[in-house]
Amino acid sequence: MTTFTLGFAPTRRFVFSKEDAFKYKELIKDTMHGFGLDIKIVDLEGINEEGLLYDRSEEKEIIERFRFEQVDALFFPHCNFGTEDLVAKIAKALGKPVLIWGPRDEAPLENGMRLRDTQCGIFATGKVLRRFNVPFSYITNSAVDSKVFERGFKNFIGAANVVKQFTDMRILQVSTRPSDFWSVICNEGELLEKFGIQIHPITLDELKKKTLSVEKEGGADLKEAVEYIKNSLDWTAVEESDVRRIASLKVAMKQYAAETGSAAIAIQCWSTLQDIIGIMPCLANAILTDEQIPVTCETDIHGAITSLMVQAATLNTVPTFFADITIRHPENPNGELLFHCGNFPVSLSTEDKPELKKHFLFEDHSPGTHEGEIKGGAMTIARFDGDHGEYSIFLGKAKGIEGPYSRGSYVWVEVNDWPLWEEKLVKGPYIHHSTGIHADVIPVIYEACQYIPGLTPDPVDPTEKEIQAWLRGSDINQ
Repeated sequence: MTTFTLGFAPTRRFVFSKEDAFKYKELIKDTMHGFGLDIKIVDLEGINEEGLLYDRSEEKEIIERFRFEQVDALFFPHCNFGTEDLVAKIAKALGKPVLIWGPRDEAPLENGMRLRDTQCGIFATGKVLRRFNVPFSYITNSAVDSKVFERGFKNFIGAANVVKQFTDMRILQVSTRPSDFWSVICNEGELLEKFGIQIHPITLDELKKKTLSVEKEGGADLKEAVEYIKNSLDWTAVEESDVRRIASLKVAMKQYAAETGSAAIAIQCWSTLQDIIGIMPCLANAILTDEQIPVTCETDIHGAITSLMVQAATLNTVPTFFADITIRHPENPNGELLFHCGNFPVSLSTEDKPELKKHFLFEDHSPGTHEGEIKGGAMTIARFDGDHGEYSIFLGKAKGIEGPYSRGSYVWVEVNDWPLWEEKLVKGPYIHHSTGIHADVIPVIYEACQYIPGLTPDPVDPTEKEIQAWLRGSDINQ
């Protein structure tokens, strides 16, 4: 994954204290670095002595610097009132997600004078950004060291990373959908026209040839994949030749993803593949997903899009898992089973060495699935989908619970109101496929949607009002 780059353009206005503006610029910069995010920050140092945005003659130079550095988002902290027209012009020229905020002012001086008036400037900038038709995010006026600022900043960076990866998305499609799976039909032309999402199709025969070539030629990548499988899983139920072929398939898919510039893969995982190379791809899918190349089953393009969005919301630090929403819990009315044949990331397993087995559904029982329960805890369940030209993303929070044993890879979860979830999923535009992740990314994706025209957030828990209140920091004493 490429590094996320933030354009940092702290702004001031000439009628307020430039000394205090400079002081707060430094405080904000130190605070951002202290958040521990793996991002690159491009500032204005060297453009003028203060490293602040206020001189209209420097507009072109600032835009050129940010373009040269290929910034992915822009942050305009108002270190005093700020220069709202410059903020809007630069934001409009670059067309990236925009964050505005200002540190909360101290009380007026004894003589009644005020040094910064940051909140007042945010109001002005918000209006001018609207005039320029620039969508933007903002954080409630708050102290530099406040939880409100930290929460809002991190949420914005995650949202901007979702936008970055969504607007430059290419998915490797391995064969057509299985003939029985009408539910995963997608409109490739519409995805390209509406969102710029590209699909790169290849055939199962092409994948077979590359897999067998990798297996024959060997090499460091294949050796590493074989060692990973042997060290991470109990593979006593399959042959060593099966391990080598599964590893070869994993390497072949990763090579195709790199060659085509694809960030995710949607594969026809059954039933032709086991006929032509003798294995199921479930474990190979799992390993790639653990490596931040999510692979979705049954050639589910919309599922791959979901997985990339959810993964990006964590700055690509947490793996996703691609699941069927299958049956209700036998005892818990709000419980549900998330399951797939054996494709959940190995790192999520509750066992030290989950079992590598032969597939339990098909008569040939080809090897390639890894089975077992994955860890519970808090997680987000999401699904990007659409029909009739309208697209939305379902969002809900869940937590892992105890439940009966199931074959395949699985986890039982509890949600706030299962009948409400079921109604949303059945009435659509969603299906039985979902993406899970062990992180709360709902506010991140909600915020990202305002920068993706044509995509509507569809949260079930928390509600839209609850998300908005959380983003404002209404639950924090400010």
